[in-house]
Amino acid sequence: MEEKNYNNTAKSHKVLLVNRGNGAFSGVVDVLSFDVVEILLETELGMLLIKGQDLHVNRLSLEKGEVDIEGRIDSLTYSDVKTAGKQAESLLGRLFR
Repeated sequence: MEEKNYNNTAKSHKVLLVNRGNGAFSGVVDVLSFDVVEILLETELGMLLIKGQDLHVNRLSLEKGEVDIEGRIDSLTYSDVKTAGKQAESLLGRLFR
């Protein structure tokens, strides 16, 4: 089994989650999509899918790479950047059904 080193000093990504209601994320490259149940972020270390209810982006600073969200956060799911295209396509496919 291949082991990956995620402690690369050139890239930085932090998540601060408070009571599943407020989240502060750094190392964000782009916000690919968002609505009240899903937010898809591209981070320095891969794609991050945030699922929940009544999700809102309170603050977005792509220059600093920071995003603050609030709402009920049910899950945080990471995937590699290589699979992001497939994930974004499936998200778009669901939107246009």
